[in-house]
Amino acid sequence: MENLQAKAYSLRRDILDMIYRAKTGHIGGDFSVCEILTVLYWRHMNVSPQTMDDPDRDRFVMSKGHSVEALYSVLASRGFFPKEDLLTFSQFKTKYIGHPNNKVNGIEMNSGSLGHGLPVGVGMALAAKMDGRSYRTYVVMGDGELAEGSVWEAFMSAGHYKLDNLIAMIDRNRLQISGSTEVVMHHENLEQRVRAFDWNVIQAEGNSIEALDRALCQAKAFRGAPTCIIANTTKGCGVSFMENQAGWHHRVPTEAEYRAAVRELAEKEAEASA
Repeated sequence: MENLQAKAYSLRRDILDMIYRAKTGHIGGDFSVCEILTVLYWRHMNVSPQTMDDPDRDRFVMSKGHSVEALYSVLASRGFFPKEDLLTFSQFKTKYIGHPNNKVNGIEMNSGSLGHGLPVGVGMALAAKMDGRSYRTYVVMGDGELAEGSVWEAFMSAGHYKLDNLIAMIDRNRLQISGSTEVVMHHENLEQRVRAFDWNVIQAEGNSIEALDRALCQAKAFRGAPTCIIANTTKGCGVSFMENQAGWHHRVPTEAEYRAAVRELAEKEAEASA
């Protein structure tokens, strides 16, 4: 587990480099979701570069597609494509564009138009049930995205069909581009709302590898209903001057900020590895 926490900080350094080099990116949401993606890809999902075309592979949908830099970094680190490809992020004619692109190895669907990921995930999970397949479908959403009505139609459908092969994870960092989610569209009773659609709901510390691992183990063992993990995270997690700052939703660090962030992430990676 300590190695995976160190890996999450290492991924943040890769993300930071990508965004600083490309001069574009959604660094705050990237950093909040790092532990979620790390636990999924190194501990729980049945998918690898060798099995990415296997019909029984687990499916993953990054519904909050604006945080694609985190997903690209994870896929490169897992060997789905050469890490050197990250150097082309957001460059002319690259396939590594600013939202998930299914021309990239390991990406199941183009996403980023918020509210689409969970409905598609419901379709994937329902297809597995109909075809007698063993795979699970995992969907990562942002909490700002929950203002989309299509998300709640998907919650209703998944509960109705008792899709216990579907796990939704909400990156609950409480900030979006225009400020606090609780001002834009509040979710104070989020757990009760999701339960009302016949889902199993688990609350977890979203920037803790161990807490997420426990939550996913519980979710995979649950039968008879889909599971939603509300992962309570910190936007910009890992760099002190970015944390809980809505301004870092979409911003490129200056040279001084970049160097300070590199130092802080390197120190935290070393501490996690010790």
